[in-house]
Amino acid sequence: MTQTSSIVDYGFSNSGVSHTHAYLFPAVRASLEANARGKKLFELGCGNGSNAIALAGLGYEIAGIDPSETGIEIANKNFPQCRLELGSSDENLAARFGQFDAVVSLEVAEHVFSPKRYAEAIDELLVPGGIAIISTPYHSYLKNLVLAASGKMENHFTALWEGGHIKFWSRATLGRLFSRAGFEEIGFDRVGRVPALAKSMVVTYRKKTG
Repeated sequence: MTQTSSIVDYGFSNSGVSHTHAYLFPAVRASLEANARGKKLFELGCGNGSNAIALAGLGYEIAGIDPSETGIEIANKNFPQCRLELGSSDENLAARFGQFDAVVSLEVAEHVFSPKRYAEAIDELLVPGGIAIISTPYHSYLKNLVLAASGKMENHFTALWEGGHIKFWSRATLGRLFSRAGFEEIGFDRVGRVPALAKSMVVTYRKKTG
């Protein structure tokens, strides 16, 4: 069974940006401006297309996929200038879409059933020297202690959320995942709160050329 067939549809109802956009997008934009070597960009987990159209507004040629039927329907209705289609990282996306200078995947890594395949798909989508910008909820020893001491850890695990978070990443564990797939970290930002208690981390990796 593929991720596309088994994942819960998030039921997007409009084309508006998510609550995470305000603190994620500035870091994503800064990383693209500093590190991307071309203008072809793929969004892995594009949702309703709101991030894709914002990226297109920066001059990028955008393609992307998401397993949410409602999200893709809204995206295609509102943002037809972007190539946004149903799909998942289980597929051979490079055969379907080609290769890109950058892959952006925001708040997706915590939902994937196979992190190894997720990282491999990103590697396949990128030209040598291309970059991957990944955001996911931030975890660290200190933040985990604060969550536990405040009594908020149970809510943080989102056990009752259909299709919710199933992976909880630190900088180190996410780094090991992408290192094994042939990447090196070139940028790291903690966003959404004071750094030690950040809501999310935005990590930029470059695909090795040799």
